[in-house]
Amino acid sequence: MTASPDHSPALQSKLPKVGTTIFSVMSALAAEKGAVNLGQGFPDFDCDPQLVDAVTGAMRRGLNQYPPMPGVPALRDAVSAKVLALHGRRYDPGTEVTITAGATQAILTAVLAIVRAGDEVIVLEPCYDSYVPNIELAGGVAVPVPLTPGTFRPDFDRIAAALSPRTRAILINSPHNPSATIWSDADMRRLDALLAPTDVFVISDEVYEHMVYAPNEHLSAARYPGLAARSFIVSSFGKTFHVTGWKVGTVCAPATLTAEFRKVHQFNVFTVNTPMQHGLAAYLADPAPYLQLPAFYAAKRDLFRDGLAQTRFRLLPSEGSYFQCVDISGLAVPERDLPEADFCRWLTTEVGVAAIPLSAFYGNGFDQKVIRFCYAKKDDTLRAALARLARL
Repeated sequence: MTASPDHSPALQSKLPKVGTTIFSVMSALAAEKGAVNLGQGFPDFDCDPQLVDAVTGAMRRGLNQYPPMPGVPALRDAVSAKVLALHGRRYDPGTEVTITAGATQAILTAVLAIVRAGDEVIVLEPCYDSYVPNIELAGGVAVPVPLTPGTFRPDFDRIAAALSPRTRAILINSPHNPSATIWSDADMRRLDALLAPTDVFVISDEVYEHMVYAPNEHLSAARYPGLAARSFIVSSFGKTFHVTGWKVGTVCAPATLTAEFRKVHQFNVFTVNTPMQHGLAAYLADPAPYLQLPAFYAAKRDLFRDGLAQTRFRLLPSEGSYFQCVDISGLAVPERDLPEADFCRWLTTEVGVAAIPLSAFYGNGFDQKVIRFCYAKKDDTLRAALARLARL
């Protein structure tokens, strides 16, 4: 029997639980309603014109063809030098540094490189929404371990209980999206000691590494020899230099791990935008732009927090990243009793400010009456949002 021309084969989804992300949903709603979009985590201001000039110059010099698969050597050299200067560990640019198509591709590639069918990977919830689908695409099993509600500190007793002979890796994220907390030295040392007798890998998502506010500091897994030996350390030029749409990131890992990482990398993207790599390499010659970033974002954080303090939101700490979480349970509006996701839709539609529910970062939709704002915005944008939020 011949199938009819319009017959489509039956498709069984590899990600049956995945739909349109909350970020896309809330951004679309914000655009529809003319709301101030403090939901999706990207700046509404331009990057340094010198960076654009550096990329344009690379294009004009004819640097528009395929670069080497692991990345332009000059950029890998610059990344290695930066990590050494900041964290005291040297990654060999030839065998231990890879340029990726953003941090999202970097994390997926690391997962695909090490996770086999049935392997378990610990994720600390709330977590960025790509982690669990990445694990499932690799045939692995995500094992969620909640961060402590309210403080979002790692619960090492629960992490220890989640470790099993099937555990292949753990995904950590500091500074943390969405909670804006950072891991302390004691946290990093506790993780190091916990994993020391195991063969568990670490994927350390450090994309907000340059947004940590005094008196805190970013403590990369690269600083701890035991962790560094088992870690893929992920960062993002998009976050650091206000160019999220460029999708250029980095992975630093020991040579044996990098070799496996590159086997996957060469077949899922092969390589990354050439002129942007050359432009970034030239721009990194001056460390001032990323060294000044904490002061730049701390000023925005303080402006936003000072305004929110005039409302009945309860502010949670914002130690790092460019996010501010607030507890909505004390608001003097009936809508505070809505589920977080419905509250965020109400806030966008009726108040004119978009935010993201923290429940979107939990696999089980855990609702604790906390929402997330992004303050990587122009000061005028933040003031406009605060004026609308003032009635709360």
